[in-house]
Amino acid sequence: MAVFGLLATSLGAVGLAAPDVLLTVMGFEPVPDGARAAGDHTLVFLTASSMAAVNMGVYYVLAALADWRAFFGWTVPFRLLTCAVFTVAVVTGRAPAGFLGVGLWEAAGAAATWAALRREHRPERAPVG
Repeated sequence: MAVFGLLATSLGAVGLAAPDVLLTVMGFEPVPDGARAAGDHTLVFLTASSMAAVNMGVYYVLAALADWRAFFGWTVPFRLLTCAVFTVAVVTGRAPAGFLGVGLWEAAGAAATWAALRREHRPERAPVG
């Protein structure tokens, strides 16, 4: 949880400070300054998404520090939903293929969280002998 939170916060900060860098990392080709069409609000949406990522990252770090396991469990279905939405965006041509990595990252995080929570809820075996 803490690692994901730190990564989300960091990538959100990159999006706020250097939006073209974040676009490139996600597989989008940045539009040079001055070349955006009138009414292109890409940077506005990127700013909003980046700020949301910073906030979400902080929530994850705080939940990890508080060892708030209910929060951890809540993230699993929503991260899987995020994976599905991002995958559909790539498959339908709304996003470039590189964006699939974001969805896969979410799926991997959901699986790791689920596995860790499941492992913690298993009863311990008594030693043999």
